[in-house]
Amino acid sequence: MTSNVHPQPPRNGDASSRTPAGLQATAALAGRRRLVALLNLATLAAVMAGVWNVFAEGGWTATDAIILACVAIGAPWTIMGFWNAVIGLWLMHGARDGLAAAAPQMAEADVTAAITTRTALTLFLRNEPPEPAFARAVEMRRSLDATGWGRHFDIYILSDTDDPDIARAEEDTFARVRDALGPRVTYRRREDNEAFKSGNLRDFLRRWGGRYDYFLPLDTDSLMSGEAMLRMVRILQAHPRVGILQSLVVGAPARSAFARVFQFGMRHGMRSFTLGAAWWHGDCGPYWGHNALIRVDAFRRHCRLPKLPGSAPLGGHILSHDQVEAVLMRRAGYECRVLPVEGESWEENPPTLLDFTRRDLRWCQGNMQYGRVLFWKGLAPMSRFQILAAMMMYFGAPAWMLMTAAAGIKLANGATEEVNLAFGLAMFFVMIAMSLFPKVAGWIDVALTPGGVARYGGAVRFALGAVVETLFSVLLAPVVAFRVTLFLAGLFLFRRPVIWGGQNRDAYALPWRMAVAGLWPQTLFGLGLGGAILVLAPAALPWALPVLAGLILAIPFALLTAAPAAGRWMQARGLCATPDEIAANPVIDGAEMALPAQATASQAA
Repeated sequence: MTSNVHPQPPRNGDASSRTPAGLQATAALAGRRRLVALLNLATLAAVMAGVWNVFAEGGWTATDAIILACVAIGAPWTIMGFWNAVIGLWLMHGARDGLAAAAPQMAEADVTAAITTRTALTLFLRNEPPEPAFARAVEMRRSLDATGWGRHFDIYILSDTDDPDIARAEEDTFARVRDALGPRVTYRRREDNEAFKSGNLRDFLRRWGGRYDYFLPLDTDSLMSGEAMLRMVRILQAHPRVGILQSLVVGAPARSAFARVFQFGMRHGMRSFTLGAAWWHGDCGPYWGHNALIRVDAFRRHCRLPKLPGSAPLGGHILSHDQVEAVLMRRAGYECRVLPVEGESWEENPPTLLDFTRRDLRWCQGNMQYGRVLFWKGLAPMSRFQILAAMMMYFGAPAWMLMTAAAGIKLANGATEEVNLAFGLAMFFVMIAMSLFPKVAGWIDVALTPGGVARYGGAVRFALGAVVETLFSVLLAPVVAFRVTLFLAGLFLFRRPVIWGGQNRDAYALPWRMAVAGLWPQTLFGLGLGGAILVLAPAALPWALPVLAGLILAIPFALLTAAPAAGRWMQARGLCATPDEIAANPVIDGAEMALPAQATASQAA
């Protein structure tokens, strides 16, 4: 299909001096990247010098060298998150036209431009209860039609479900809501699930892609307003060399205590982090696999994923396909951009700790395949860095765990007098503070924005939410890091993969047997390490609590945060509530209203 938009001439110089869409001068963007590299390297050098100083007094041992190496592996990604948040906060409240500097595609968009293109909403399903996904699809159709431009959008429900009972439920649900989805809707279920989601998408592009200018991939839990989708379409119409436009996705109001607290922190951390990263990533922005608008023709021609050499889990089909598709789009001469502001684009977060770690391990396994992608020809330097960072961030978890174990061995050997313990503890808390700073930056943003605190239910609720989320993050971090460490050991030593299937998205009470089975290694490791510290260096025990508490309390922490009563208690008091819960949003409310209607129809049938 031929689009009705036309390329813009380069501005302020020839095309080679600007990014492909003409949005930024390449020299200015390169200067930003050099500055960010300098800030990160200087901070890393200071951290490494501090660690060196901790062990310099008593001479170096093997455990000291291991700790230093682990810091070198784990610290860069914490430092990068810190500086992204600092830059983001400065752009929000210190710089003039900060948003335009980080996201020029937004500054130049005509919010009243006519829609002259066609877009396919592609909703992907696999082995999950279909009613919530169809309810959200119905609401997105309603919201699009309410804008007056709904005729330019079609909906495709693309199922990879291989569970017969769920497949029948999908077909029955589609039959019930087909009229509400409008005349421009298609439901298709693949019998052959080759290449997982990327294969599902490729099948859509082969069969129907030629009809459309853009497609908008949606996960089972995705929800967007019609206005948010129109804004993205208008940006792509105005900039034909933008190939992928990613929205900033936030968590929808949640009933699970775990999901409520997690998304409260994630919402604050993502704003500053994403804006700061966009400032220097520029035309090499992220793609998170859903809630993004993508140019069909460019994607079809340039983003086909090859099958990696070797067998699964590290070879074969690429599982974490989104980042790879983004770097291929950029290699083809198209920009990948992000909208670094909240704009009615939602997802749901895992309802329990175990569901969260399962999802994280799926992403981890997929990212470990990137080692073979890193050296593909023609990738932009920034794209190579992003691929490397996506891998190395997961290696940070075993680095921190190995460092913890090495410190325990050093204590067991009675070597505490050989280290500058006070300085070491100071360094430890500096790293914790840096890891938490993206969320702190989000809280500062809310406090400095007129009416910001009120949107979260007032100062008391907001402050209590921040305290609860901080404690939650401190407990969660070592549990997840230990689980990732075990998984990576199994992946590389025994080639033991995770299963890519459906996900739990609805709140439920976690059975205690399941919690014990999933979290006993963390508990055992925490008790052993805590016992060693108590016997050999009791003075250090209070300072080790941030790590020990999360490990030792992993099982009760998982049970409490999954308990339906805890979620109801928090919901009734507005604790860790988000603006979409404090002030009703018609799109979220519409999807919620559609769900009970479908459930009633299902029970009657």
